[in-house]
Formats: sequence, C-alpha cells, structure tokens
Amino acid sequence: MNNEGESKRFCLRSQIKRESVAAAHLRANLGLEVFAPQIRFRRSTRRGVVWVTEALFPNYVFARFDPAQMLRQIRYAAGVSGVVHFGGQPATVPDEQIAALQESMQGEELFVAPGKVEVGDTVEVVAGPMKGAEVVVSQVMPAKERVKVLMNVLGGEHEVEVSLASVLPPRSNPISSRAGVPRATKEK
Repeated sequence: MNNEGESKRFCLRSQIKRESVAAAHLRANLGLEVFAPQIRFRRSTRRGVVWVTEALFPNYVFARFDPAQMLRQIRYAAGVSGVVHFGGQPATVPDEQIAALQESMQGEELFVAPGKVEVGDTVEVVAGPMKGAEVVVSQVMPAKERVKVLMNVLGGEHEVEVSLASVLPPRSNPISSRAGVPRATKEK
C-alpha cells in the first residue's frame, strides 16, 4: 500500500460511463482511497419519469496515492483511461476541496436529489399537452397524486391540475457553490 506521507489526491479520467468500475477496481485491487461522487435524480424519458444515477463529475474520479509507487498500476487499472496531467505532471486536487464536497454530500458518495414537490417550487412539466412548460406549484394533493400549478396562458395566470408523475421536481445540486467544486492544480 502507499505511504500516506507521500500520497496526494489526484484526478483520474475514467472510461466513458465507467466511473464506478474504476472506483471499485482502485479500492478493491489497489487499496486506494477513492472518491467518485454520484447523483440520483428523476429524469423524463419516453417511458415516463424514471430515477437515474449518474456520476457527479462524468468521466472523473479522485484517488489518493503516491505517484512514484502507483502511477503505472493506476494507468492500466480497469475503468481508468489515464491520469489528468498539466504540463507533464499529474494534476493534484487539494484535500480541502474534496472535504468540502464530501461535507456538502453529508459524507456519502451518492446524493439523492429530493423527488418531493412543494408549494412554490418551479417544476417542469414532462408529459401531456403542457410538456416543456415551467410552472409554479400552487397546491400539492398527495391523496390524488396530483398538483395544481400556475400557468401563464392568454395573458393571465390560470391554475391547472396535473399528475404528480408528469412534473420534475426542482433539481437539487449537492454543490452549493463553485468553491466546493474540486479543481485540479499543477504539481509543485
């Protein structure tokens, strides 16, 4: 395993849609500390609204290792396409940035965006004749699994009742500010 005194956190590029494969391989086979955050949210598809899970940073994972000892093994690890470099040097990511991101995700690697709709939320209608419209929720009717929304039509606001399944809740982003986004830096 690596020596914590010499190890730093690096940004690795994963193969397309294989971030979790890369993270699992690096953890299980190389014993590395890896951070590969994911987000789970509702998305409109041809089949209707479904839950999907995606990488928060598509094609990237963050791993702590000593490049002098592990760089070659990491370059050829399953799911990894390479190490991000700046000027020929592997790009490091400050621990504070990863810690801030982990804190915003409440210590978890999977952030589940709330599927809950509340009065006052701006939602997108994803099915029916109003598909694509952004509307404001004026009333939630859980027993009927419906919501009333305010829609600007014909020069005025009108309240319309739609199925709860036909609206996407507002997206919640686990990164509350750009300060929480990891940025790779040149190795010094």
